[in-house]
Amino acid sequence: MRSFFWLARTWTVLALLWVAAWAPSTTSAQLAVPSAAIVDRVDDVIRQGELLERERRWGDALAYYEAAIKHHPNRAELQRRLDVARTHLDIARRLTDQSYLAALDHLSPQEALELYAEVLLKIDTYHVNEPSWRHLVDRGMGNLDIALSEPAFVDRFPIPVSMDGARAFSQEVRAAVNLEAIASRNQAVDAVAVAAQVAARRLGVPLQAAVMEFTCAAAASLDQYSAYLTGNQLDEVFSQIEGNFVGLGIELKAEAGTLLIVHVIPGGPAAKAGMMAGERIVAIDGQATETMSGDAAADLLKGAELSYVECVLQAPNGGQRVLRIQRRRVEVPSVQDIQMVDLENGVAYIKLTSFQKTTSRDVDAALWSLHRQGMRSLIIDVRGNPGGLLNASVEVADKFLPSGVIVSTRGRSTREDFDYQAHNVGTWRVPLVVLIDGDSASASEIFAGAIHDHGRGTVVGQRSYGKGSVQGIFPLSRYKSGIRLTTSKFYSPSGHPISDRGVIPNVEIRPDHTRVTARVTDTGEMLGAALDPTLQAGLDAARAIAHRVGRAN
Repeated sequence: MRSFFWLARTWTVLALLWVAAWAPSTTSAQLAVPSAAIVDRVDDVIRQGELLERERRWGDALAYYEAAIKHHPNRAELQRRLDVARTHLDIARRLTDQSYLAALDHLSPQEALELYAEVLLKIDTYHVNEPSWRHLVDRGMGNLDIALSEPAFVDRFPIPVSMDGARAFSQEVRAAVNLEAIASRNQAVDAVAVAAQVAARRLGVPLQAAVMEFTCAAAASLDQYSAYLTGNQLDEVFSQIEGNFVGLGIELKAEAGTLLIVHVIPGGPAAKAGMMAGERIVAIDGQATETMSGDAAADLLKGAELSYVECVLQAPNGGQRVLRIQRRRVEVPSVQDIQMVDLENGVAYIKLTSFQKTTSRDVDAALWSLHRQGMRSLIIDVRGNPGGLLNASVEVADKFLPSGVIVSTRGRSTREDFDYQAHNVGTWRVPLVVLIDGDSASASEIFAGAIHDHGRGTVVGQRSYGKGSVQGIFPLSRYKSGIRLTTSKFYSPSGHPISDRGVIPNVEIRPDHTRVTARVTDTGEMLGAALDPTLQAGLDAARAIAHRVGRAN
């Protein structure tokens, strides 16, 4: 049974513990690779990407190919290389995930096959496109081939295999499995059982480990948003949906063998202990971060509620200090910076960082607070908002629309077809300005698109990301894990698809290379507004609206 409709552009920011791609350490200096945006010829792009691949900088390679595809769309070789980079990265990350390792230790070969069959059943039932079972098995074979060249996999399952041996194994598997004959879900399961047996016999790979590579590949091969979720990842998804989690209350980025503290959540354990953004965690409970992967380092920060963790922090000036912090439940606000930014003109401001279970309630509280302070126009900032829950975005849009369609979803099954309608009761009539940028995605685009298409407000900024699909989160019964599947695509009230198109603002602001996003202080002062052209344009629009409203009254 589907648990939630989820819309998000990226799935790395989970439970506010974000670990960016961490390139494996190397003894040689890293090669400098030009941006994909400034390399014109596709063969030159590939040549530069190969430099990253040779250094096994899979995170950098993935980001490079994603940028390259935007400038050179519909290039099969670029897409193939992107898929390979993502697969290397996914395999390395899975094998530092303790919940995934526990699954490998506890699942029997038969249970692993049953889990694979359950994943295929979910795909067959819910995915937006009809699956090709042959393609899913073929991608699983590709995953297994890549795993044999990934140090994390080879180290976990000591496999004395050379490149020639790996090629011979791949040929043997493909000879044993007749891909062309796979036309049903059951035939796909039978084919994977055969492939796993060959892997166990020829290379000594545990049967369940081989089957799990096919399981992960089946989900990942469907589209860029579908994926198998380990037990830990499933917990993190639900934590983000609920808007709270057990931890320290920090956002992290893996960088240069450390964990860079990007943001400290006010009121959380880290904030109370004195952690500050810009510091780096260089050791956790006596273990130096420079010797481990980013995911492994981040996992050390996790633990049971009320347990303690000791962190060595390095300041930007190189000085170090030690903090012992208790893990507690942290509330993650999705509605921030609730301020009157221009009291004279009655201009109010709200920043929405995501759409979660508590967002609608928190927006209500913010609106009434601003109303009591004299709000005459409102800026809602969804720049950088990656998305969240479908229902949450619909509920927020419904607060400002008296009638009409907010968003329409369409899937392979008619049960996924739905037109979400606005209701007149409780509608706020306050004039709106909505700020968007290229990182406003999914649920943010539902909200901005509804305001735009109904002419309910002025949308200011840059074209949004263009992630117009809905994902369902499906827990699996065989072992604590889950699968995220794209179940439908969504369309704005005017019928435009959001995918690859995004929301086009009424007032477009050219992004520059030195853009500063302003922030609101506790006193209501907007710092950096003059250097933030999008916010400045939004303020100008809101003030103009306030003046018109004032004259009308």
